[in-house]
Amino acid sequence: MLVLNCSTKLLTLEKMLKSYFPESLKVYGAVMNINRGNPFQKEVVVESWPDFKAVITRRQKEAETDYLDHYTNAYAVFYKDVRAYQQLLEEHDVINWDQVFQIQGLQSELYDVSKAVANSKRLRVNLTSFKAVHFSPLSTLPDTSSLMGSSPQLTYLSVADADLLNRTWSRGGNEQCLRYLMNLISCFPSVCLRDDKGNPVSWALTDQFATMCHGYTLPEHRRKGYCKLVSLTLARKLQSQGFPCQGNVRDDNMASISIMKSVHAEFLPCRFHRLILTPETFSGQTSL
Repeated sequence: MLVLNCSTKLLTLEKMLKSYFPESLKVYGAVMNINRGNPFQKEVVVESWPDFKAVITRRQKEAETDYLDHYTNAYAVFYKDVRAYQQLLEEHDVINWDQVFQIQGLQSELYDVSKAVANSKRLRVNLTSFKAVHFSPLSTLPDTSSLMGSSPQLTYLSVADADLLNRTWSRGGNEQCLRYLMNLISCFPSVCLRDDKGNPVSWALTDQFATMCHGYTLPEHRRKGYCKLVSLTLARKLQSQGFPCQGNVRDDNMASISIMKSVHAEFLPCRFHRLILTPETFSGQTSL
């Protein structure tokens, strides 16, 4: 195991990962954030350098850790050889198996290999799989003419909005998620539509892997085109900062799938896999 701490090597890795799109997108997004101030205190582990066969991004060992916070305790994975990934998993001190955590990736063997190693360590593994989406470069800004001089107004999220986001996110409703959302809002780009009282009505934000997430419109404000406007505005903002614009959509979320099709987003051939791993010690104490 090698931890890449050298800024030159990390910039080189960022360029190398581009050659393996779309499967490397999650790790690529994490590495980009590391190379741009590292607001989420991440680091990169490889089995060899420069001819790596597997890459894992993880939380820095010295970062403050809540062992129940699988939102923040998150690993992103890309491998050219799945056996190298398995060897990294089995190596001492690569993964913190004593906490509740998640593994994200866009490769089909991720679940089986991770589950086999986790089973040997008596961890429960919960898998959720999504359609992976990528926005093509946007040549023009989204049309906001319908909003001029009226509410709602296009702006961005603030930490004060985190409680609302925690209550409306299907993965939220707990203190770990609230703290995580506050950190995302503080660190990464977001877009929000607000009514004439300044209250959020539609929004989207960006996670630690440079992925658009928690796109949501309050029920009473739906079917007005707000979600499309918010998504395109955030995509444009990410692309203007050099990030690839990626997202994940559940197979049964037909409304979001329809919006993605309407803006000509590309549904990638690979799927996004999120594994949440829970040690027996914490069984029944976490929200998945």
